[in-house]
Amino acid sequence: MSFHLTTHQRIHTGEKPHECNHCGKTFTQRSSLYVHQRIHTGEKPYECYHCGKTFTQLSSLAEHQRIHTGEKPYECNQCGKTFRISSHLVVHQRIHTGEKPYECNHCGKAFSQHSGLAEHRRIHTGEKPYGCNQCGKTFRSSSHLVVHQRIHTGEKPYECNQCGKAFRCRFTLCRHQRIHTGEKLFECNQCGKTFTCTSHLFKHQRSHNVEKPYECNPCERLPHSPPVLLEHQRIHNGEDSYECNQEGKTFRKSSHLVHQRIRTGEKPYECSQCGKAFRCLSTLYTHQLIHSGIKPFECYQCGKTFRCTSYLFKHQMIHTGEKPFKCNQCEKTFTRSSSVTYHQRIHTREKLLNCLEYGKTFKVHSHLTKQ
Repeated sequence: MSFHLTTHQRIHTGEKPHECNHCGKTFTQRSSLYVHQRIHTGEKPYECYHCGKTFTQLSSLAEHQRIHTGEKPYECNQCGKTFRISSHLVVHQRIHTGEKPYECNHCGKAFSQHSGLAEHRRIHTGEKPYGCNQCGKTFRSSSHLVVHQRIHTGEKPYECNQCGKAFRCRFTLCRHQRIHTGEKLFECNQCGKTFTCTSHLFKHQRSHNVEKPYECNPCERLPHSPPVLLEHQRIHNGEDSYECNQEGKTFRKSSHLVHQRIRTGEKPYECSQCGKAFRCLSTLYTHQLIHSGIKPFECYQCGKTFRCTSYLFKHQMIHTGEKPFKCNQCEKTFTRSSSVTYHQRIHTREKLLNCLEYGKTFKVHSHLTKQ
């Protein structure tokens, strides 16, 4: 009895008299030290008789065997969901309590799991430790790498039980199934209309507070003012009415004369949040999405969202395998024009980037930064 009392009292005193001679870690009990030392020796005395996997602790073996038996003894008292491991139940219950004990020291965002915080921090550090062994693309989380690798393998493990269509990730399957169920989770806060995905909602919301009483007869498009209607109709008659007084270049829309600002350097549209200025209003609108966090353009295959359509089109080439940019010397193809430019330096031996310290030149910026 005195032995157990002495061991218990170490909880209060903080005494840890048993030290690992490999790493110096200390423990309150000798038995805990013995279990710990198996990390260094590699000893795993507990073996699963189902699959042969071995473990350092008996408790770890007991948890593992529930995979084979299907036993889930830990039940949530709020929703009834069951778990194999008590720690998984503790994490799950934070969904109900709203508890998020792990906070990012960069931005203050909080998470229910430490793993969620660790993955989030990589946004700030830029770290992407998970690399694809086929194309070299890197990712912040292992789950994103697993989904990406299915592009190369063609694996589509998530199948719709109604039509048989298969998908690479669960998210895309869930969104697809709304076609069959008719479920529309995203509601417009102005008119109450509902949509199956966020990108459709964002497009719809642009239609509010914009009156369009003017109709184009050939195509039934509804511009919101007479000047816009007139400019639009020039598409049908091929008329170019606006001329650049420096180059003589003609445009269908007066707004396209923003081209002249390339020469003058004028940038009349300024962001009210960061002060950055732009030549045209549409570029300012796209820029402001950075501050709002809105990404209205969604990839229908994987659900990833983007601030502008050009980014979405580039991304979709990953799924389609399309490579529209071709090298005119070796016919190698690429998804981006900038990649062709870098590649062609192999043929021309052009080296545009200079190292100021050594005077050495490089074809690609990443090669310069390694010096």
